[in-house]
Amino acid sequence: MIARLKGILEEIGSDSLILDVNGVGYLVSCSQKTLGALGPKGAPVSLWIETLMRSESLQLYGFFEKAEQACFLKLLTVQGVGSRMALSLLSTMTPEELIRAIAFQDKALLTRADGVGPKLASRLVTELKDKFEKGFEGIELKPATSTHLGGVSSAFEDAISALVNLGYRKGDVTEVLIRERKTLPEDATLQDWIRLGLSHLARAVA
Repeated sequence: MIARLKGILEEIGSDSLILDVNGVGYLVSCSQKTLGALGPKGAPVSLWIETLMRSESLQLYGFFEKAEQACFLKLLTVQGVGSRMALSLLSTMTPEELIRAIAFQDKALLTRADGVGPKLASRLVTELKDKFEKGFEGIELKPATSTHLGGVSSAFEDAISALVNLGYRKGDVTEVLIRERKTLPEDATLQDWIRLGLSHLARAVA
């Protein structure tokens, strides 16, 4: 099983690349965000790899970040989502934006990905809600910059800024607020978000 590849970028296409590893060219499918993070031809590349069996062949999927690979695998657990659809979603948003879209049931943002309609967006939210909350231990999530989360976004973002000003890391704050948001009412205020964050962040560093 191939878990990681390091080599030289030989060719780059619209949805894949060829990575030269000691003279062997590996065809690797990638999201647009991973492809956009790579250097020019001839540049050194290191990718996390997921190997899937397709008919009688093996298909390699490459990821610049471990979080993207984790999201890819969770997306594949949803009925009707194959590897191409998963890459489409990850081409449209970062792992952090995808996690937040699921957490806040932002179906409109999910439908921005090619091939994702309202029914599939609803299925993604329903089936991934618990999996996304529980399955990212050991993977560092960056604070998302998307503001497509409707009315709750303002209080959420303001709470992140306030907690960061108190000295907490943005990644830690974002992860805690997403994980624990279900304990808040729908009309939660900025103060509610801040209290929630403080209660868990203070406990974590105690």
